Amino acid sequence: MATPQESKYAIHEAAREGRSAAVESLLNANPSLATRRDEDERLPLHWAVSYNHMPIVQLLVEWKDFDVDAQDSIGWTPLMMASSRKDSDEILDLLLARGADVNKTNNNAQTPLHFATSKNSLTTARKLIIAGASTRKKDKRQQLPLHRAAAIGSVPMLKLLLDNKSPMNATDIDSFTGLHHAISEGHGDAALFLLKEGINWRKEDREGNVALKLCPDEKIKTFILTSAEREGIELT
Repeated sequence: MATPQESKYAIHEAAREGRSAAVESLLNANPSLATRRDEDERLPLHWAVSYNHMPIVQLLVEWKDFDVDAQDSIGWTPLMMASSRKDSDEILDLLLARGADVNKTNNNAQTPLHFATSKNSLTTARKLIIAGASTRKKDKRQQLPLHRAAAIGSVPMLKLLLDNKSPMNATDIDSFTGLHHAISEGHGDAALFLLKEGINWRKEDREGNVALKLCPDEKIKTFILTSAEREGIELT
């Protein structure tokens, strides 16, 4: 037998587990359940999106008091959750079609584009940018999506962001540029791409280090130096 607490959040559990018929039945019996929040301030919609249950998302977005930009206790919207998955294209399209705010920020000032970039979801990032997502918004660590793209070494993502007006030489809370992130994580190809794009390699972090000093080993350093020299870029 379900406890009172479990019964109270039965629709959240059904949404999480992908039980469409149960969600529909609960809503028909009590329409206000669509806007009931659980202990994490999440709506059933948050759970349906988080677990990629498209039929339930479709059901919930048709409800009378549907709020496409509803935030949970840490400020996550359904769009942020969809953007942090690589298999949520249909849900992402639906939320965008319903006018989801692509520049909404959570409690850490992160946007859906930050999450798409971290997951290297190029298709998602493109869709967000087409829908108006800014590449220039910084989170609480003063990081742009570009910093994240550099940290994971994604050249295609870096190109997409730069092509859409991302500042290239911006620094984060540690005074790291994208080049600092790429080199410190050992991503030689990403570092070379940024150098070819003209990033300021002389910028120092708050410890006084230019990015090249952060190479994790000599092999990567040699690759960057020789590749840069081949491109006519002198790092001296």
